[in-house]
Amino acid sequence: MLNTPTRSTTPRTVLVVEDEPTLATAVAQRITAEGWTARVASDGASAVQAAKQLRPDLVIMDIMLPVMDGLEATKRIVADRPVPVLILTARDDESDKVIGLGAGADDYMTKPFSMRELIARCKALLRRVERAKVIAKNSENEKILDFGSLVIDPAQRIVTLNGEQVHLTPTEFDLLATLARKPRSVLTREKLLEEVWDWVDASGTRTVDSHVKALRHKLGSETIRTVHGVGYAFEPPTE
Repeated sequence: MLNTPTRSTTPRTVLVVEDEPTLATAVAQRITAEGWTARVASDGASAVQAAKQLRPDLVIMDIMLPVMDGLEATKRIVADRPVPVLILTARDDESDKVIGLGAGADDYMTKPFSMRELIARCKALLRRVERAKVIAKNSENEKILDFGSLVIDPAQRIVTLNGEQVHLTPTEFDLLATLARKPRSVLTREKLLEEVWDWVDASGTRTVDSHVKALRHKLGSETIRTVHGVGYAFEPPTE
């Protein structure tokens, strides 16, 4: 199913992966109204194939899918080609979100959701891709952040812990680097949203929380300190 845009805008192609026909159609129609092109896949396996052929700018991925679940589909799509993924989950369970982010997703939304909020999240992710290109360019000559057992290389976008490379999603890397550039300094959730996601409001603060939990899972719980009611701080490992 392919919907073409109805008004002129920056050409964008969005792959919508949802097995509930009514919701899939509604999302696709809203994306089309935004001036983007929407392609719908109803299961994880066909989504992986569609992503290879279509090379979308963004993927909206339901977790609970037939044939292949959304987590496995996300892993395969992101492994084949970096692309922002927004996952949809029917459960407001933090573990589901952390697992989804660990699979390579960049953001999540819990059903039911408003179409207005969905489009806002999509626009933010697309802006973030462009912002990431600028960040990568500016980081080419940045010095390695060496904290002993934890080393962050902004130019190569590589993180090693105890000599072993740690796989981070692009969003996780940017979040970690942003915090690590100011060790022990507290950055508010709103500041992190602005720096990493390029969001201008605080509607996504829970997204920050979930990404922090994903980083802690990969790097250790003491790597990022929570300042309750304020934000987070990077804590260099103690040797």
